[in-house]
Amino acid sequence: MSQTNASSGSLFMVAAPSGAGKSTLVNALLAQEPGIQLSISFTTRAPRPGEANGREYHFITPEDFLARKEQGEFLESAEVHGNFYGTSRLRIAEQIKAGTDVLLEIDWQGAQQIKKQFPHAVGIFILPPSIAALEERLKKRGQDEPHVITRRILAAGGEIAHAAEFEYAIINQQFASALSELTAIVKAARCRFAQQAARNTSLFAQLGIHANLN
Repeated sequence: MSQTNASSGSLFMVAAPSGAGKSTLVNALLAQEPGIQLSISFTTRAPRPGEANGREYHFITPEDFLARKEQGEFLESAEVHGNFYGTSRLRIAEQIKAGTDVLLEIDWQGAQQIKKQFPHAVGIFILPPSIAALEERLKKRGQDEPHVITRRILAAGGEIAHAAEFEYAIINQQFASALSELTAIVKAARCRFAQQAARNTSLFAQLGIHANLN
């Protein structure tokens, strides 16, 4: 199913290499912007310290994941750093149609898949100020073993190479500035003509605006 312009909600896809600060930025955005729901993905990776099932991710076994994928449950799925990730198709479509803005923390592979079915999805790529800064952040995070950090740094170049496939790029050098830019993108997307027309049908009718939203 493809997204039509009649959907009053917007779909945001935020991607970044590990350690670029994506989750911190997204959490800050969600705390200050009402009306955005974070899509909770399914994953086969183990929970990190402080993570809870059903909050950051739905943590499931590889067998369960593959069974769900076979049944067509996922809008997109990908294997990243040896773990599977997937997004619920039905839940996303229902929320957008109901007027809720939905945000996905996603990788570039998943973003490609989603764009085919939701062409109006807004893609945002978070970039680090440098690879050295990325490595330092990963070390300070203290969540991964040294060999995992090395693997993530090696993968970062390939991930960053896909940044050009996204509509927006934010360089996360100063957190406050990066958050301001992310917020501005969300506000601008809400002002797109199709979204405004779908959310304000009575007003548009009173003003004599007859928009073709199909």
